[in-house]
Amino acid sequence: MAATPGALAIGELYTLEFVKARGPRALWRISVETHAEAEEAIAELLLQLFGQPASSWTHVETRVANVSAYFEARPEWSARKRCELAAGIAELKRFGLAVGRGKFALGKVRKEDWAESWKRHFKPFEIGRKLLIKPSWSKKRSRKGQPVLVLDPGLSFGTGQHPTTSFCLRQLVARRRPGTKQSLLDIGTGSGILALAAAKLGYAPADGFDNDPEAVRISKANARRNALTKKTKFWRGDLSRKSRRQYSVVCANVTADLLVQQRKSIAGYAAPGGRLVLAGILMKEFGNVQRAYQEIGWKLVVGCTEKEWRGGEFKSSKNQDPSSR
Repeated sequence: MAATPGALAIGELYTLEFVKARGPRALWRISVETHAEAEEAIAELLLQLFGQPASSWTHVETRVANVSAYFEARPEWSARKRCELAAGIAELKRFGLAVGRGKFALGKVRKEDWAESWKRHFKPFEIGRKLLIKPSWSKKRSRKGQPVLVLDPGLSFGTGQHPTTSFCLRQLVARRRPGTKQSLLDIGTGSGILALAAAKLGYAPADGFDNDPEAVRISKANARRNALTKKTKFWRGDLSRKSRRQYSVVCANVTADLLVQQRKSIAGYAAPGGRLVLAGILMKEFGNVQRAYQEIGWKLVVGCTEKEWRGGEFKSSKNQDPSSR
């Protein structure tokens, strides 16, 4: 996850089609073995040093995480770069994060191995029985009247199974009132999953923005795949611009420091009576985020902790009724 207003996406960028389009060539991968607690910090470090969003997976029992960044061409792997990476990991350890072994390596992975591995590990899942999210190769059928969102994983995971994203999805379901006009904005949209899910649930409009043009391109491609181009809008932007429209629900699944620094801008997108759904927050950071929003008149009404992550839904103390905008 990014730490500046100019980099909002968690990293949900390169889709399966991106890899297929490049043929059978192998990809280069820089991987770091760490602990789940330091997973996002290591991903941010790789982004800063090598300019590429990282994906990760964590062993459920051991909590050992593997964070990887993928490249079409061999990235710079000079002694200087390796020293910078080692120094960055050491600094995270000094800050008190459990970085585990912190072992890193550069290697090749065949495109076929990567693509097929997602098919083994990414399974369809439901959000409160109100929405089915599945990859394109799945034959799972939806329940009667259940909307379906088709989304394939990419080099940086953006399919909704990360605790921070799943929390946002659950809140979209919980906040939806059939027959009522409600709108949704996803700040740092990445793959577009939250806005697309919202459109399937009946939010209109369901919009999203990101400062990364590749994220915007992919979110639009996912909208086309799901026949949602007329119900969603994605654009390139960041929180430095003043809000022109307000929404019933505003989701911001970004870093805690960005949530704090840009709290007034984020809250400015919420319509009177609207809700803020904030995620991407480590448990130890949540108190600071909560206090920051309390200072500008927003009260925590729903909180959820999963693994080392915590998300929250906030409402303004000045407004009691949900907005119909």
